[in-house]
Amino acid sequence: MAHILGLSCRSHDAAIAAVRDEELVFASHCERYSRRKNDPALAPAALSAALAHLDRVDDVVYYERPVLKRTRQLRSGQLGLAADPVGLRAYLRRFPQLRRARLHVVDHHHSHAAGGYYTSGLTEAAVVVVDGIGEWNTVSLWHGRGDRLDRVATVNYPHSIGLLYSAFTQRTGFKPNEEEYIMMGLAAYGTPDLADLIWHDFVARDDWPHFRLTRSVHRGIADWRPELTDRATLAASAQEVTERLLDGLFAWAAKETGSRNLVYSGGVALNCAYNSRLARTGLFDTIWIMPSPGDAGSSAGSALAHLGRHVRWPGPYLGHDIGREPDIEEALASLVRGEVLAVAHGRAEFGPRALGNRSLLADPRPPTAKRRVNAIKRREPFRPFAPVVLEEHAHAYFDLPVPTSPYMQFVARAHDPEAHLAVCHVDGTSRVQTVNAGQNPFVHQLLRRFYEETGCPMLLNTSLNIKGEPLVNTTEDAIRFGKLHGIRVL
Repeated sequence: MAHILGLSCRSHDAAIAAVRDEELVFASHCERYSRRKNDPALAPAALSAALAHLDRVDDVVYYERPVLKRTRQLRSGQLGLAADPVGLRAYLRRFPQLRRARLHVVDHHHSHAAGGYYTSGLTEAAVVVVDGIGEWNTVSLWHGRGDRLDRVATVNYPHSIGLLYSAFTQRTGFKPNEEEYIMMGLAAYGTPDLADLIWHDFVARDDWPHFRLTRSVHRGIADWRPELTDRATLAASAQEVTERLLDGLFAWAAKETGSRNLVYSGGVALNCAYNSRLARTGLFDTIWIMPSPGDAGSSAGSALAHLGRHVRWPGPYLGHDIGREPDIEEALASLVRGEVLAVAHGRAEFGPRALGNRSLLADPRPPTAKRRVNAIKRREPFRPFAPVVLEEHAHAYFDLPVPTSPYMQFVARAHDPEAHLAVCHVDGTSRVQTVNAGQNPFVHQLLRRFYEETGCPMLLNTSLNIKGEPLVNTTEDAIRFGKLHGIRVL
C-alpha cells in the first residue's frame, strides 16, 4: 500500500499532504504552523503533523519540475528572483525524516489536474487548469477517463489569464498572488467601462487553444494608462475581461472533450464570481472544484498524480485536530444575544476558506454585523462576508446556480438582500456555503437550533483570523487570539 507525502513549497503558500493506503489522510498549509502568512517554506511542524498520519514514507512527490521551471525563469529574466536558489534535493535534505524516501517530481499542471480529478468521484470529465504559471504552462486541458488522465492541449507562458488578473490586482493597489480575491470583491462596486479597452490593449487572440496576449504582464502593468485611477472601475473591467476569456475557454473545452462533467483547478478556480457564470452556461451537468484548487492544493495533487488513481474525497477537514467540540447551547446563547462567536474545533480546513471549524460566526440580519466583524478582522470595510446556510433552505434564500455549494465556490443573488445585509455584497450577491449533517455535524446542529430560535437558517461565517495572519490552527492559537482580540474562542 502507498505511503506518500506530497509537497508544494519554495514559491508561495507552501503545503503538505499525506496519502496512506490510497486515502488522503492529511493536508495543511504550512503557514498554519509557522504563523507566517503565505509562508513559502516547508514548516517542520507541518511535516511532523503529516508524518503522524503515516507509518512510514515510501515516496515524496514534489508538485513541479524545478529544472524545467528554471528554464522559464531564465527566459523571462526571473531566475534571480527565485524564492530559494538551493536545489530541491539539497533543500529536502534539511529534513531528516525525508532522506530515505524516494523523491519524484511531477508537472505543475499535472498536480493541479490530478488533485481535482482523482478527488472528484467522476470516472469521466473534462479537466481544465487555469493559473498564473506553472513551469511553462498557464492553461491546460485534460480528459479524464477511468484512472487515465490525458493531456489534450496547453497554453504556455507568457500568455496567461491568471497573470493578467494578478497584474490588474497590482494595478488596483493590492498584492499580487495574494489579494486577487480582494480585487474580485471590489469589482462589484464598479462597472466594466474599461473592459473593451483592456481587451484591445492586452488580448491578441481569443481562439482556444491559440490564446495570446499582446505583451508579457509578468512584471506588472504599472505603466499601462496611468491616467486611469478609479480602482473599482479597473477591478470590474479586469473581472469582465477574465470572464469573457474563460467563457471561450470552457466552451472550447466542452466541445473538444465532448464531456458534460467538468473538473476545474488552478488558482483562477477560486474566482467564485466567475464560477457562478460558468455554472449558468449549461455547458456542464457537474462541476467539481476541490476546496484548495491553487498551488497549496497541489501538495495533495502531486501525491495523487504519482498514485495515478481515484481516492475517496474525505471532505476539507484535513488539518490539525483540536479534538474538542463547543457546547451547542453556549454557542447558541451567544449568537442569540447578538455576539460574534469564535469557534475552533475538530480538524482544520484545507484551503483558503474557513468552513466552520476555524470560524467567526454571527447573526447575519443586523445591519451593524458586517461593520462589527470587519472591525474585529481589521479588513477593508467594502469586503463581503459569506453565509453558511442549512442545505435544505439554501434555494429558498439564494438563486444558487448549483444544487449545493459546501465550499463557498459559487456566488448567488439573494432573494431578499435587505433581510440579511451582513452576508450580502453591494450587488446583492452572496458567496454561499451550504451545509448538511454529514459535512459538519456541529455547524449543522448549531444552524438548526438557531433556526428554531430565530426563524433564520443561516449565519455569517468568516475565517478565525485578522487580516495578514493565518487562520487559527491549534488550541494555543485560539487562546492567543482570544486574549489579543477580546473574544472568547469556543
